[in-house]
Amino acid sequence: MARKKTDILLEDITIEAVAAEGKAIAHTPDSQVVFVPFAVPGDVVDIRVYKKKKNYLEGVIAALKKPSPDRLEPFCSHFGICGGCKWQPLPYPLQLEAKRRQVYDQLVRIGHLEVPEILPTLPSERTVFYRNKLEFTASDKRWILPEEDPEGLSDAQRCGLGFHVGKFFDKVLDLDRCYLQPEPSNAIRLFAKKYAIEHSIPFYDIRENKGIFRTIFVRTTESGATMVIVCFAEEFKGREAFLDALAEAFPQISSLYYIINSKKNDSISDQTCVLYKGDEAIYEEMEGLRFKIGPKSFYQTNTLQAYNLYKVAREFADLKGDEVVYDLYTGTGTIAQFVSRKARKVVGIEYVPEAIEDARLNAKCNGIDNCTFYAGDMKDVLTPSFIARNGVPDVMIVDPPRAGMHPDVVKVIMEAAPERIVYVSCNPASQARDLAAMSEKYEILAVQPVDMFPHTQHVENVCKLRLKA
Repeated sequence: MARKKTDILLEDITIEAVAAEGKAIAHTPDSQVVFVPFAVPGDVVDIRVYKKKKNYLEGVIAALKKPSPDRLEPFCSHFGICGGCKWQPLPYPLQLEAKRRQVYDQLVRIGHLEVPEILPTLPSERTVFYRNKLEFTASDKRWILPEEDPEGLSDAQRCGLGFHVGKFFDKVLDLDRCYLQPEPSNAIRLFAKKYAIEHSIPFYDIRENKGIFRTIFVRTTESGATMVIVCFAEEFKGREAFLDALAEAFPQISSLYYIINSKKNDSISDQTCVLYKGDEAIYEEMEGLRFKIGPKSFYQTNTLQAYNLYKVAREFADLKGDEVVYDLYTGTGTIAQFVSRKARKVVGIEYVPEAIEDARLNAKCNGIDNCTFYAGDMKDVLTPSFIARNGVPDVMIVDPPRAGMHPDVVKVIMEAAPERIVYVSCNPASQARDLAAMSEKYEILAVQPVDMFPHTQHVENVCKLRLKA
């Protein structure tokens, strides 16, 4: 028997605060908690409930009865449909405070950790056009907008190039203008879409795994260099003409790659990137250090704010010049090299071999000879014997993925017992779990949230830990 769909209308509900996952929170007249997206504290709304749980409800705004005095007009025409930039109506100072509160909730309210007063969230200098990398997905069955008549659309009009919609893996929102990445990002995307349609290059069918034009990546640097990677599902006769047209239309593309990806997912980590025109890499600079960025390289996507993040990490490391530093999950070695001038020796470990190759090359090009890099799974590389060979760390800087650190890694860190640990995290929840596991030996001296992604709920957080006496 099919379960009856929840359909409850709550009228004249006042939004109280920003809650987890970017949603806002309110209470029903009988004190039930209700979560709703795209709302601002102070809004008076009607909420249509679509999910009823034991302890809370989830819904969407059915009507905005009285806007909050803090509510801003969204600047992007795709707001509310695109899955990103959900906090556009929320003034930036309120976004920063919501992120600080999120860190507090995870570390203190939920994690029950003893922490000093959490510092105000470090704001991003740019709140639009701040990203240096975007991936656009092509689809032959784009998301149809409510005001459109599906029956009146031609096959070409059904094609789209943009972002996935919400939780739908096969739904792509065709973008007009995105405010995340500076030009020529929008122009390149629109040109590629138009060219593919005009030359009858089939857009990819994500569900059926057929078609040719799959994705396009655009990477940019502060100095104006641009890298483009175009992904096709198979070889086809018009490939070179497509790439030539792109290169001719945008002479600022300094590095043009293509990939033939015939597998069912869009990940390029296991794919061969073919350099079609231009330089093999683009470069970013920071305090006189030069970092190579290839098609698969990891580099913080908010370049200017990454610099501030690394400065916080370096300050928290409190290096005097004679320390052995371990940089775990080092990526392309940016933090390792950033702190190397104030350390005797830096040891970086990273899972992705290509990233370690870039790290070694970057260190060599930057004239840094006190950094050593190793590739492999952290729990397999970071062992007592590894530490015996490379030296006992005085300071550890860790910047793990969203899932946090493997328990075996935490165990080895505890056994190594560095005097100081700087924990950089993109997920305060997993950070809180790891900090709790280390709380027997370590105390938290400072907590600094950093806003890497304005208009979203995501927050980077840096904690300074010291070995207990």
